Amino acid sequence: MSVSPERIKILEKIELFEKQGLFDRDVEDDPPTKPLDPKKVDYVGKKLSTRIATKFANLCGQRHFEKMLKAGDVVIKEIRGRENLEAISNRGALVTCNHFNAFDNYAVYKAICPALDGRMLYKIIREGNYTSFGGFYGFLFRHCNTLPLASSMSGMKALMNATTELFARGKKILIYPEQGMWYNYRKPRPLKIGAFRFAARDNVPTLPVFITLEDTDRTDGDGLPIQAYTVHILPAIFPSRDLSVRENTESMCRENYRLWVETYESFYGKKLEYTTNGEVGPCSI
Repeated sequence: MSVSPERIKILEKIELFEKQGLFDRDVEDDPPTKPLDPKKVDYVGKKLSTRIATKFANLCGQRHFEKMLKAGDVVIKEIRGRENLEAISNRGALVTCNHFNAFDNYAVYKAICPALDGRMLYKIIREGNYTSFGGFYGFLFRHCNTLPLASSMSGMKALMNATTELFARGKKILIYPEQGMWYNYRKPRPLKIGAFRFAARDNVPTLPVFITLEDTDRTDGDGLPIQAYTVHILPAIFPSRDLSVRENTESMCRENYRLWVETYESFYGKKLEYTTNGEVGPCSI
């Protein structure tokens, strides 16, 4: 099976953006983003209708992804570091993960499930994923415990208030601090400092997760090898009482990146190197 021209274009865009150091740029041809109206988002499930829709969406999503796992369309080869979940049990935590596939969030869910105590994993998602997708995946984007980012100040305030409440309830919230999804990209990318403000502001730990990839002998719908995931659950990063929110935000970001790089180099047996001209910092605004 030949590789689809559309996917080749995406891979070429990733290669170009890495050379240019544009690590946070979107590469997928997603629908144009519609602005979010925060008044229409029930972030913490106060309405009965929201709770019913969420329960139904989670059930549908779980059945769908379990079928994909059974069919070998998504492959979780190994989960390492589950002993690190003990540090975040019975408390709120921000979970970070590298973003390379639309289904990697389910791999994270499966890996940290013992720490969720039967509860679902919340996900912070981009505004356009919440507002602009239709069909089955659009339904999941809007109802599977998703917390959409917003381009407006009122929307961001609503999100911050929601994460504070959810952390206080002991919930785990997944965020992709690299920002955009880069298809099957194996290297850790520089992280957005602002992602760690959620944890620093509410004095909760960050649990870094890094997923490494290996080619299988099967191909996906684009003609590329299906990847086997090894999910690495790394030691939790706690904010320091001696640092300000800003200092903790920066410190947690740098430590998260360091742990990801360490895992990348250990698993793949090579030093992390980018094709970018000049130095690449661990964190950016």
